[in-house]
Amino acid sequence: MGLGGGVGAMDEEAVTVSAPQRTLCGFRYNSPLVQVALIGLVCFCCPGMFNALSGMGGGGQVDPTAANNANTALSATSAVFGVLGGGIYNILGPRLTLFCGCSTYVLYAGSFLYYNHQQNQTFAIIAGALLGIGAGLLWAGEGAIMTSYPPEGRKGTYISIFWSIFNMGGVIGGLIPFVLNYNRSEAASVDDGTYIGFMCFMFAGVLLSFAILPPSKVVRDDGTICTNMRYSSVSIEATEILRLFLNWKMLLIAPAAWSSNFFYSYQFNNVNGLLFNLRTRGLNNVLYWGAQMLGSAGIGYVLDFSFESRRKRGFVGIGVVSLLGTAIWGGGLAQQLTYSLRDLPEKLDFKDSGSAFAGPFVLYFSYGLLDAMFQSMVYWVIGALADDSETLSRYNGFYKGIQSAGAAVAWQVGSHNVPLLSQLIVNWCLTTLSYPLLFLLIVLAVKDNPKANKIAGSGAGLPSATFPSAE
Repeated sequence: MGLGGGVGAMDEEAVTVSAPQRTLCGFRYNSPLVQVALIGLVCFCCPGMFNALSGMGGGGQVDPTAANNANTALSATSAVFGVLGGGIYNILGPRLTLFCGCSTYVLYAGSFLYYNHQQNQTFAIIAGALLGIGAGLLWAGEGAIMTSYPPEGRKGTYISIFWSIFNMGGVIGGLIPFVLNYNRSEAASVDDGTYIGFMCFMFAGVLLSFAILPPSKVVRDDGTICTNMRYSSVSIEATEILRLFLNWKMLLIAPAAWSSNFFYSYQFNNVNGLLFNLRTRGLNNVLYWGAQMLGSAGIGYVLDFSFESRRKRGFVGIGVVSLLGTAIWGGGLAQQLTYSLRDLPEKLDFKDSGSAFAGPFVLYFSYGLLDAMFQSMVYWVIGALADDSETLSRYNGFYKGIQSAGAAVAWQVGSHNVPLLSQLIVNWCLTTLSYPLLFLLIVLAVKDNPKANKIAGSGAGLPSATFPSAE
């Protein structure tokens, strides 16, 4: 279907919202809570499983070259389509955008199944490039849904709900290689069953993408529509996307966006990949993504409930993340000083290494905690900049595009044997630079009393008595 056909099809969905029906479990299918949970399940199956695959180090291969090159191709195309993704979402709507995005994850996992037998990285690199396109579309749509659907005072909570469901994918995905390779502590690469398991979950995510409703049909409990989205055109979106690069708000977010996936290459390959054996890497993955669930829940509480003033909550959230980040990267520095590429340590096993396992494991767990808190905080700031889905889809697309550009550079840094200590210092400096800029953004652009977006054509929201509590 071309872009023109998509506009016509989607306009049919932009109709007046009818009163939602109570379900047996008490939740409305068209409530923000259910829709955010559904997008969380989609990301559980697709990027959640991808994270588990990447988190093993080298995509589960003993030689990380193919995975590094595939991830570079992925990040390069995602940098472009992340920025374009918001506009594409505004043209095609959520279902078609998410379907196209999710389909590429299955292909990527299949390319490593192929690599297990042929040892030819060409397919993996092509699949990585296609996944970058799909990921750009998926994350632009996800960001728009997650930041525009929740009520203003609960955006941190909804982000943490999404992040917890999404990262449960990493937990379950980490269990797949851990269980299937438990008795292969010296194995070179994960077996075929691991990749097939990932592919099954990812295909389920493709099917779940059709469960997402268009924004015009999602209604909050007070009767306000989440956003009266009118599907856009190519010319309008092209103009709006170009303006993002001159938008001072986006320029202040850019360092945080660049750094937010830059550290994955270092953490996955140079910490988990170099310090631990195969089965322990699988266990670490389970707990790394589990730590993300804890981190997102903790920062979500701070961002929603610590103070009545939204701006003050933002300041406190940034302060908490910056202090914790300084402590964790400081611990990483202490660990990194004990080994280098020329002096690799003996690989640790969670059963056989005794107390030597504890310190590196706690560090890797803490990296997962910090990742979730950092990204949840940035998403919260983006969500505080606007209320409508169209604007937030573009903002989130810009964020993911810059994030992917940073990741593309990082994966190539990992492929060119840059000293590990240098990689750590760069990661630490990039995240630290982000905090004062986000603080300034809240000072200049975040208001305490945003107005609710009412249903189009209605003088007032629908009566709240019509809606069963879903939030």
